[in-house]
Amino acid sequence: MAFIDYYKVLGIEKSASQEEIRKAYRRLAKKYHPDINKDAPDAKERFQEINEANEVLSDPEKRKKYDEYGDNWRNADEYEAQRRREENAGYTGGFGFGGFGDFSGNKSNSSGFSDFFEELFGYSAFGRKSKRRGSDLQTTISLKLREAAATHKRTLSVNGENIRITIPAGIADGQKIRLKGRGGNGSEGAERGDLYITFRIEPDAQFTRSGDDLHATVVADIYTLILGGEITVPALSGNVKINVKPGTQPDSRLRLKGKGFPVYRHAGEYGDFIITLKLQLPSLNERQKKLFIEMRNAKDV
Repeated sequence: MAFIDYYKVLGIEKSASQEEIRKAYRRLAKKYHPDINKDAPDAKERFQEINEANEVLSDPEKRKKYDEYGDNWRNADEYEAQRRREENAGYTGGFGFGGFGDFSGNKSNSSGFSDFFEELFGYSAFGRKSKRRGSDLQTTISLKLREAAATHKRTLSVNGENIRITIPAGIADGQKIRLKGRGGNGSEGAERGDLYITFRIEPDAQFTRSGDDLHATVVADIYTLILGGEITVPALSGNVKINVKPGTQPDSRLRLKGKGFPVYRHAGEYGDFIITLKLQLPSLNERQKKLFIEMRNAKDV
């Protein structure tokens, strides 16, 4: 996996606070969400990078490893364990290019050849079979929009193992999370690899999601738009009633604060619900047609 500077992805300094990270993520997630950037070929990839950066930097433990190990941060635990094993064994040397058996302990003489030997043959310099961390695995979970709006549990089968996970409300399309130690088995008792899960949110027939905001189109008749009135609109949390002001124009947009999509990992926070009103023309009988003709003639008087 190529190294990505997560701080540059979010446009923040390395000293940024958790609140600054959260704000930067929310701003960029809305800006680059594929639903509102359908004509931008790199929007989906950019959105995935933003989610990946937030997944790491918003987690203090992951962020610490990333800051210390850079592009090798995912293997931080393995490095630390190896370092402790070497310190306990009192061995710091390796194989020199001049031949086997350079055990002087002088780090400047270490060539790393033993690591290459283990990588190539799976055995250490002393003939013992080396421990090797298990491989990382990838899988994808598809969710309906309404499923992604509620925290729920899901069981998935990976590498012959059933894994039960909790999916937080507000998960985004293309978002990726890591389950530590749920990947492939390590050799000789070494730790398991990790499992990376990518989420795909299926399109919804009624709602369109843009970041944490939801959009919907609602049909209103000409009488309600002209005279005003109350209409019932279906939302994720159930039907809501809204008041339409007299003289409302077709394609007007109404914003309902806090009635949109739940904010990921921020319980009780929601985006907005944005409703676009579309005009539905009625079928007129003869009497109604005459009234409209009279109205049309009256405007010229």
